[in-house]
Amino acid sequence: MSKNKSIMNILINDNIDLEQLEKELNNTIENKEIKTEKKIKKNIKSKNIENDANKTLKIQLFNNDCIKELEKIEDESIDCIITDPPYFIDKLDNNWSSKEIKEDTKNSHIKHLPKGMKFDKDQVKKLYEFYFELSKILIKKIKPGGYFLSFSSPRLYHSIAMSCELAGFEIRDMINWVYTQSMPKGMSFNHIIEKMDKTKDEKEKIKKEYENFKTPMIRSCFEPICVAMRPIKGTFIQNELNFKTGLINFNNKVGKDKDRVPANIITTEEINDSYDKNFLISKPNKEEKGEYNTHITVKPLAMIEHLIKIFSKEKSIILDPFMGSGTTGVCCKKNNRNFIGIELNKEYFNIAQKRIDDTI
Repeated sequence: MSKNKSIMNILINDNIDLEQLEKELNNTIENKEIKTEKKIKKNIKSKNIENDANKTLKIQLFNNDCIKELEKIEDESIDCIITDPPYFIDKLDNNWSSKEIKEDTKNSHIKHLPKGMKFDKDQVKKLYEFYFELSKILIKKIKPGGYFLSFSSPRLYHSIAMSCELAGFEIRDMINWVYTQSMPKGMSFNHIIEKMDKTKDEKEKIKKEYENFKTPMIRSCFEPICVAMRPIKGTFIQNELNFKTGLINFNNKVGKDKDRVPANIITTEEINDSYDKNFLISKPNKEEKGEYNTHITVKPLAMIEHLIKIFSKEKSIILDPFMGSGTTGVCCKKNNRNFIGIELNKEYFNIAQKRIDDTI
């Protein structure tokens, strides 16, 4: 007999028992609440399974200013931070867009200058001030012994490193991503000589004298990664047992034969036998970026996976405050890590969301 019929029988009876009626009503309400609660829990569980059927990982993506989102994160909850921040060089500030860069034909004082290569003496100061404020927040959010890895450029690395160090991080190393496929950035100045108030012969003489001289920007063949760490509490093993951070994993072998321990040099292309034996990790797949990905500084998946495996453990929480097109998130999902990604640019946020959703 249902609860509703039971209550009706009590009401029909001449001798109404108010205590029994109240008891029946309470039981009915309680049963409904229990069923509702079970239904909600079932929906939440199903959603987690649907997001990642194999690993019960938590992937959180935010299309917002990273400073605003970082303040919401619980202190000492992040295991590792891996990011490629804006460098504040020409057109590449903290809100740059590939569409605007590609459509801008007046990117610098000459049209053919590669995007983002215009020198600005204030860029170091801008980057330092921005990254120092960011680092002061991040050191509160990451666990003791947690690693903060920042990609940089050779002439701006010191700004990144000093920002981290003065915010309280320890600079433990610098990893160099070495490559041979890069554009020379030095600029000739024949176009400037042509505008000089000199005779044609004088101009030709100056051109001849300086034909092999260019502005001081030699061809760059490496990208530095600043390896910062929040100071440990106690000894390394004590910190490891308490927070599961601080020690690095030497099981992730490198080299073409996968028999060398990790080094502070990484290569993702074949260079020569010595380099390939010692530093090569898997070469990038031409399709890994995705046809729809318009981001101009996408990092190889194998390299980010390599860093994740060395500096974090499975089920740990990885943060990327400048998510870009989501490479770190893709690697976390593939390697059983939880991920928090923040990206201000809506175009790149949508790309990142699709790449991570498409990752099995």
